[in-house]
Amino acid sequence: MTTLFGDHPATAPLDGRDVQFLDTTLRDGEQAPGISLTPDEKAEIALALDEANVEFVEAGSACTGPGERETIARVAELGLDARVTSFARGVENDIDLAMECGVDGVNLVVPASDRHVKDKVDSTREAVVAETVELVEYAKEHGLWVEVLGEDGSRADLGFLTELMGAAVDAGADRICAPDTVGHATPDRMLEIYAELSDLGPTSMHTHDDLGLAVMNALVGVAAGADLVHGTINGIGERAGNVALEEVAIALDHGYGVETLDTEMLYDLGQLVASKTGVPLAPNKAVVGENAFTHESGIHTDGTLKDDAMYEPYPPGKVGRTRRLVLGKHAGRAGVRAALAEHGIEVDADDLGDIVERVKRLGDRGKRVTDADLLTFAEEVQGRERERRVELLDLTAASGSGTPTASVRLQVDGEERVASGTGSGPVDAAIAAVKSALGSASNAQLDSYHVDAITGGTDAVVTVEVEMSRGDRSVAVAASDSDITTASVRAMVDSLDRLLADADTPVLADD
Repeated sequence: MTTLFGDHPATAPLDGRDVQFLDTTLRDGEQAPGISLTPDEKAEIALALDEANVEFVEAGSACTGPGERETIARVAELGLDARVTSFARGVENDIDLAMECGVDGVNLVVPASDRHVKDKVDSTREAVVAETVELVEYAKEHGLWVEVLGEDGSRADLGFLTELMGAAVDAGADRICAPDTVGHATPDRMLEIYAELSDLGPTSMHTHDDLGLAVMNALVGVAAGADLVHGTINGIGERAGNVALEEVAIALDHGYGVETLDTEMLYDLGQLVASKTGVPLAPNKAVVGENAFTHESGIHTDGTLKDDAMYEPYPPGKVGRTRRLVLGKHAGRAGVRAALAEHGIEVDADDLGDIVERVKRLGDRGKRVTDADLLTFAEEVQGRERERRVELLDLTAASGSGTPTASVRLQVDGEERVASGTGSGPVDAAIAAVKSALGSASNAQLDSYHVDAITGGTDAVVTVEVEMSRGDRSVAVAASDSDITTASVRAMVDSLDRLLADADTPVLADD
């Protein structure tokens, strides 16, 4: 028998428990400042959530306006296995608007704390209970799944909250929830609340992260009997955000053996939502951040090479990730040797020591050591000269008021090639030109592209770092220039040159 928080009398065994998720990225997540998702973007995210086996998708708030209703209807028409819901305030018209969108159910939000009952809606406890009963009955009469949320429930009087939620269940509500609307609650408070509510009927958790306790509070609610957790991908949402769905999922899976969804899709979901919302992932973000399975320290790298689990709580593949060993000032001999081996380079002990020192010196300058840097160090230490297969000779790009265009002149296996391209911007056009010049040899995949650093002033220098792969080989290269297009193309060309270095066949021009 597995319990959360030991044998606390308010907790329930997890054996055989079925815990589900309601994802509110498209509603509560979108309420974060600066986020506005198009119907196509919401549909794409909803499809990905459904593929990951998320059971409920809150598509938006039908009361927001015609545009939002169009978007919710778009999600409702996707034919998801997940139940699609709409947020609804405690008024009948909101339920009607939700039904117009074709949703399966409503997340009916009614005031629970006296602050909301008296100050926000100028009502009484008795009136709120009576109105909630009427609204639940109305929604159920129209065939909707109904969840009743007592807004600001974590600050509500527990006696009244229990009365309100009990009346909702008696009226036919499918589930009840006491949201921690402002991230106010501590774990002991959530345990107190949910020990009472879980006796009334199916209960849900809805936590915010204003105190950094969203995951903990969600787990406490599950411990006390809740079986549905509201969350958002990457924890986006108002103020400090909602509880991060991916963090609760892996905590339940890894920590307590409770399977909730397809965890192998969590990284892709995180990347998708970050891309569509424009909210980047912090490198140290749990589960989906860039550094979550990245090792630089010599001690950690050596340990990881000896035992995958030495410095990782669970395998990266469990959440759709791969392990990365990066080099910097903390690098050790084992990590450098392993990185060289990935590129088919063997070194003796003396050469390895020299390469490690060069790696550390570059890291001491605050620079990430790319694959290209490492390979150059190895060539210098071993006295090897490498003939470039692809080299950038000239680049011109223009955007103006028309379609961005670019032309490049490359030297490929000793042959000059000239090509042009167009794109959505000068960088895109220049990359298209490079691909055109290389023909079929450019069939490498651009895995990542980001601006690594920009200096200030009129002579600002931008550093662009790209990661590219071709077949089973990958390489990271950084290039700096005062012009972002030039830096981008140089980085890409240098990456392709490294990827083609060991290819036996010549880079032939396409006919």
